[in-house]
Amino acid sequence: MAGLDWDALEAAPLRIDPFDHLHVDQALDRKAVAAIPGEFPTIAGAGSFSLADAPPGPCLAEVVADLQSDRFRDLMGRKFGLDLSRRATTVTLRGRSGVRDGFIHTDSKSKVLSLLLYLNDDWSGREGQLRLLRSEHDLHDVGAEIPAGMGSLVVFRRTEHSWHGHTPYIGPRRVLQFNYVRADYTTLVSALRHRLSALMKSRQAA
Repeated sequence: MAGLDWDALEAAPLRIDPFDHLHVDQALDRKAVAAIPGEFPTIAGAGSFSLADAPPGPCLAEVVADLQSDRFRDLMGRKFGLDLSRRATTVTLRGRSGVRDGFIHTDSKSKVLSLLLYLNDDWSGREGQLRLLRSEHDLHDVGAEIPAGMGSLVVFRRTEHSWHGHTPYIGPRRVLQFNYVRADYTTLVSALRHRLSALMKSRQAA
């Protein structure tokens, strides 16, 4: 089976600069790394897409199952000192970055933990890489920069100062977005919002 590299996840330390987060350079096992580039769903426009609108291939589906597992929930709870036992989750995929992406933000208050798993097999350079920031106004006041290559994973605690963004980048940029959220209903609301947002952005790009 393909999936997460649990040893790498267990070994990742919690860092506090510029806010609580952990980063794993390679969070996928070898089978997932080899298979995902060929089975990632076609996403033509910018925006976030639900798994219903962008169905993952079998290996990526196994990765999603790992993220939604009790084992991962318990691991993140231990790392961040949180009780995640009753938290609902959301999962979306992005395939491209557009002109409106990358602005500095903290994520919505509905989110408890935010996870980004990058799935770009031929990433090079630093444009478009996520920056965890110390300031809400300065994209260059960087506490940590997260590579966007295949298997690079970051998880961070959402707070009023969890500022992050990336430099302007237009083009393919594959990422799986996973969140623990504050209420069950948020899962449905978030999925609907992402679907409508993706459809609108696709129409604008057409």
